[in-house]
Amino acid sequence: MEFRDFSDLSAVDQLQQLAASPCDLTAPNLLSPERFAGYRMSCCDFDFLYASQRIDDNVLAVLQELADEAQLVEKICSMKRGEVINRIEGFASEERQVLHTACRDIFRNQPDNQEATAQAKQQLELLQSFLQELENGRIVNHKGEPFTTMVQVGIGGSDLGPRAIFHALSAYARPNKTARFIANVDPDDAAAVLADLDLSRTLVNVVSKSGTTLETLTNELLVREAYAKDGLDPARHIIAVTGESSPMDDPERYLASFYMYDYIGGRYSATSMVGAVTLAFVLGIDQVFDILAGAHAMDMAAEETNIRKNMPLLMALIGIWNHNFLGLPTVAVLPYSQALSRFPAHLQQCDMESNGKSVTRQGGIVRWQTGPVVWGEPGTNGQHAFYQLLHQGTEVVPAEFIGFRNSQYRRDLKIKGSTSQQKLVANMLAQSLALALGSSSDNPNKYFPGNRPSSILLADQLTPYNMGSLLALYENRIAFQGFAWNINSFDQEGVQLGKVLATRLLAEIIGERGEQDVLDDDSPEINLLLQAGISVKK
Repeated sequence: MEFRDFSDLSAVDQLQQLAASPCDLTAPNLLSPERFAGYRMSCCDFDFLYASQRIDDNVLAVLQELADEAQLVEKICSMKRGEVINRIEGFASEERQVLHTACRDIFRNQPDNQEATAQAKQQLELLQSFLQELENGRIVNHKGEPFTTMVQVGIGGSDLGPRAIFHALSAYARPNKTARFIANVDPDDAAAVLADLDLSRTLVNVVSKSGTTLETLTNELLVREAYAKDGLDPARHIIAVTGESSPMDDPERYLASFYMYDYIGGRYSATSMVGAVTLAFVLGIDQVFDILAGAHAMDMAAEETNIRKNMPLLMALIGIWNHNFLGLPTVAVLPYSQALSRFPAHLQQCDMESNGKSVTRQGGIVRWQTGPVVWGEPGTNGQHAFYQLLHQGTEVVPAEFIGFRNSQYRRDLKIKGSTSQQKLVANMLAQSLALALGSSSDNPNKYFPGNRPSSILLADQLTPYNMGSLLALYENRIAFQGFAWNINSFDQEGVQLGKVLATRLLAEIIGERGEQDVLDDDSPEINLLLQAGISVKK
């Protein structure tokens, strides 16, 4: 697979010229019914409305050229087939396949990667058997009672994606089934979660691919201690999701074990056993298959070469236009759905850990901006928090709204002629229009400049199927952007340095460094603190 520098693509020069005089959303009659009808796409239960982006047909045509020239669709297809793309040419790197899509490519007789999909099916079969044993009473607590709660212990990709999906779909939870999550090594996190649980009816799902993640193992020990204090055997309550042959792959310590594989990065692992175990416990296996079906449908849609028929590709290219050509450094993901309250946090990791890179695939320093800062909160809460900056601040922030025509629980009332859900959707649509159109006023304090880009993802209702498609939509968008920028979106070396320094500081805190080490040149970071008179000990 050939990777070319972003700035060497001829379409980049053309886009730079177009960006000198981009579309003005406040121009009279620009936001017409015809524009809204033409700048709309439907896929996998979602409508993508992008008329409020600062683009026109000329920009879209050159973005198509960019996609073709950079061979973005070909690259994502090669990724799905199993080409080793988690690598930097000529330098030590992970040298891995990237096959999170294989976890949901289980609905075809001829999947893109037979081996990885076979492993996914095998793990799903093991999970189904485990759930059946829970249901038929073969796996119960010491009193013969069924388990009602699952606590997932993990961090990063072993927490954020599964947690976001659980909150998104808790309306579909089975009777008397729920989940809790422990991630932070802060002991108060674990203590708060464990404080109000009936541990005797709780299963704990410890998730770590390596089986050596410090935060996760620390929290696991806190959990084991809590069980021991209650006179319970942890081995009857704790299961593991880990790499095969990792230190956690130990049937004497865990009630059951499920595997995750090196070719699935943590932030892309929500549709693997990392997410499936807890989600299936709470929602049931059929709902998990619906999540996988939605994700698979979006994966297939990502293979369309026409950008106006490929939702994740078009979203990726519009993001590149905003970031690289309009010079906008952040993007706000704003779900008008309380159920998606944790989804922006998941996207923060998935996008910023993937595309927060400054080294090309050939090991050189990039000459262009790569991943934006991704952030967000649910509406309408955000309207009363940070929307002031979105509308009138000096920083222009592209916004991506996500909304649903119907609520999940369907418990709503008409107040003053409209339901709460109608008010919610009206607020979302109004915010997008207000950002685009602005408002003139003789009072400068009431002047809204407008011309601020946004787009809308709109579906009928948040379901397991379209939760899966929404997840895969952003995963594929992130991959497309990384391919365009010629960076490796699938490693995370930036996470490691802080871990190394934390290990050195921890040794100082617990007194494992001798007096002769105080001015040891191989630990300048600790010496910096000590020489400044900053105590790192209790």
